[in-house]
Amino acid sequence: MNIHGIFAPLTTPFEANGSLALTRLRENLARYNQTGLAGYVSNGSTSESVLLKWEEVYRVWETVRDCAAPDKIVIAGTGAESTAETIEHTHRAAKIGYAAALVRTPSFYKPAVNEHMLAEHYLRVADAATIPVMVYSVPIFTHVTVEAPLIARVAHHPNIIGIKDSSGDVGGVAAIVAAAPKHFQTLVGSAATLYESLEVGAVGAILALADAFPELCSEIYERSRAGDRAKAQSFAQKLIAPSKMLGAQYGIAGLKYTLDRLGYYGGPPRLPLLPVDDRARVEIDAMLANLMSQPAHLL
Repeated sequence: MNIHGIFAPLTTPFEANGSLALTRLRENLARYNQTGLAGYVSNGSTSESVLLKWEEVYRVWETVRDCAAPDKIVIAGTGAESTAETIEHTHRAAKIGYAAALVRTPSFYKPAVNEHMLAEHYLRVADAATIPVMVYSVPIFTHVTVEAPLIARVAHHPNIIGIKDSSGDVGGVAAIVAAAPKHFQTLVGSAATLYESLEVGAVGAILALADAFPELCSEIYERSRAGDRAKAQSFAQKLIAPSKMLGAQYGIAGLKYTLDRLGYYGGPPRLPLLPVDDRARVEIDAMLANLMSQPAHLL
């Protein structure tokens, strides 16, 4: 299946009391359906996945599947620490109607994590899965980095179709592209290196910033695909400040505040995460004002 383009890893809306706000999720999706996004990822790291009960995850999956426009590809984050549980969640995603599964690297038993262990995990999940599988490398959270030799081992499996590489390492992305067969699809998760990654062979991205700036992120992809490097790079420069501020600096809480400011529903993060403070709000507001004052911005 073709998973080229820009995907939004959807935030999970919560009410003030911490419960799921599924009506707000439906409202966000109604707006996203009108954008150039290729699709959505549900239950990724931007979704606060580790703070959700699996019963809640399934309810979110069902809501996203029901509300996504027919032309949008829906991908479910199904990764767990055990291979058996990952397979179980992947089967559930398939039954709900998801097109593919995004499977993060197991990471808790870090001393035991190596290329052979990860290869066995992904191959067994892919053997059992009834939908295509994507490898998910997110070392900022897992402290496990998927590198080219592992992809060379697993990418020939007919049910492993791609990777989301959130390392931000353009050289590593280029190495993965070179090591994988031509049909294997490399997507990235770093907005700061989106343009450069597309230039070395990535075919798309799953970007937290696409939740807030779907058209801007999509335009960078479209311009790059069309060979308009100057325009793609110019638009990519606009992502630098929000990428820094809504990434490591203020994280999901900052992203959710930004969504509120842009007319989406962000709402509170789930405890133990805390909302951004007044100082952060001022900084984010200034960043947004600067971004929207620039010519040809696309929000």
